[in-house]
Amino acid sequence: MEIPPLLESMLRGERGQAKQMGARLVLDMADTAGAESLIPAVHAHVSGVSVITGGPGLRRFLSEIANTGDQVSIPTTLNSAGCDRQKIEEMGIDYPSFLELQFEIIKAYESLGIEATLSCTPYDRGIEAESGAVSWAESNAVAFANSWTDLVTNRESGLSALATALTGFAPKWGLHLEENRRPNIHVNVTAQLERLSDFSILGDWIGKQIKADWKLPFGPMPYISGLSKKLSFGQRKALTAAAANYGCPMLWTDENAFSSPKEQIPNQLIFSDASLNSRYEELSPKSKVDLVVIGCPQASLEEIRHTAAAVRTHLEFGKVIKENRLWVFTSGYNYELASADGSIDLLEQAGVLILQDTCPEVTPYNRNLYNHLLTNSLKAEHYLTSGLNRIPTSVSNIETCVRHAFDEHLLEERIITSSKKKETYYDSNKSWVNEPYHSIGNGLKSQTSFEISGKALVTDIPITFLGYVNPLTGVIEEEGHPLDGQAIEDTILIFPKGSGSTVAPYVLMGLVYENKGPKAIITRDLCSLTLPACSLLEVPYAHGFSQDPCMNINSGDEVRMIKNGIEIQLEVLQRVTSS
Repeated sequence: MEIPPLLESMLRGERGQAKQMGARLVLDMADTAGAESLIPAVHAHVSGVSVITGGPGLRRFLSEIANTGDQVSIPTTLNSAGCDRQKIEEMGIDYPSFLELQFEIIKAYESLGIEATLSCTPYDRGIEAESGAVSWAESNAVAFANSWTDLVTNRESGLSALATALTGFAPKWGLHLEENRRPNIHVNVTAQLERLSDFSILGDWIGKQIKADWKLPFGPMPYISGLSKKLSFGQRKALTAAAANYGCPMLWTDENAFSSPKEQIPNQLIFSDASLNSRYEELSPKSKVDLVVIGCPQASLEEIRHTAAAVRTHLEFGKVIKENRLWVFTSGYNYELASADGSIDLLEQAGVLILQDTCPEVTPYNRNLYNHLLTNSLKAEHYLTSGLNRIPTSVSNIETCVRHAFDEHLLEERIITSSKKKETYYDSNKSWVNEPYHSIGNGLKSQTSFEISGKALVTDIPITFLGYVNPLTGVIEEEGHPLDGQAIEDTILIFPKGSGSTVAPYVLMGLVYENKGPKAIITRDLCSLTLPACSLLEVPYAHGFSQDPCMNINSGDEVRMIKNGIEIQLEVLQRVTSS
């Protein structure tokens, strides 16, 4: 692969320390992915902003690069923060020095020349006519850009997007290549979908149907038939955001957008009225709601107007929302638009708390005040019930959400605080293996030769680091996951790939900094959420083995990794006794 002279200069350290780091990571990604070239990027969007998502790993990393004097090479925007700095008292955040820590992070990014838009929806500000390669580290934005715009992005991590921002280059691989932009799931929708929450439920439902033995190297990419040809912006946003919960980087609703007929798509699903109604029933509030949150991803103008229309119905009867029981999260950009048409005034008149620059999933809720949330977003439900907040969350349409906000006595009995999700959807195909195992895979070019051995910790189910791996202990806390309750510390961690949030590398980095991380990591598929942390902190990393290590190695097996050049040999030294 030919390396552009400018990138070569960065790699030699002639353009600054941060750019050198970025160049090394971009080339590690390119080499590991087998990219034949690099592609100039026109924009980057960086995640890892909230204090509770990035954690100590993020703050330590940023402190190391913020004072280098380096600046990003292309226009770059920043994801949402953990609070609205003007309304932190109204939010009741009970977290020591939260505001100080939050704006320490934001200022560090700004010192690199990144625009602190603090929005998780970089696609809602007039990009319809734009095209080209971008590097976006926000899962819902990745799915939206690839599905509905002429922008193309891989599912980047916060670190890989930052590397592209600093250098201006991204590896040409994955979704940059037309042959990889093909549906691998067909979802036939027979249900009647109308409300925004209907589309959110559909997107999340698709992810829950994924089987461990489905070959989805770039994540689930569904073709969805049976939908209207004219989906609104809000419907598209709700659908792609929820689908991204499980790693979806792209979807289709127009069969003409790809060459193969839908009958040839390998995995077939049907989403019926029964599917939709059963999920609403599972997710409906069964007891008193403490707080209603709308806007995950941050509310668009359409979503704000829908909420305002629902609020107006109650306001006309002289009702108001007590104690700001309804929070609407939006970006500064959409706040200005909604202010201009009177929606913000109406909502505030009714007692709604309007929050800018933050998002429901990255806010630390005061558990003395809130122990049961209600939302219209499956993206919010997915992360709010995880280890980020571990707070019981129900889901309904906007009208029902607003009704609960106005009527605090709608369901009197207070919900019992739960620490984990009730539903589990993990389908593991692993079984104990006793045959000899030796296979050849690929490592990182930047890592020197090594030989390392240790106990394997293995699963065939993706791992979601943000929210489902304890950032202090390294214990996996995801009910129903095969490794639930297992610590990754000092193991050779083997799993298919990372899923969920693009902030995963910072969680992993924090664990490594505190000696709670694995001694080495192996992924079956190339994982852009895992590789960056391994590259920067020199955690031995490998992928792409000829014999799938997820299915051929048991947890507890003694394994050895040997790296010579780019090649890595992996073998089982001693099998664990079968249980």
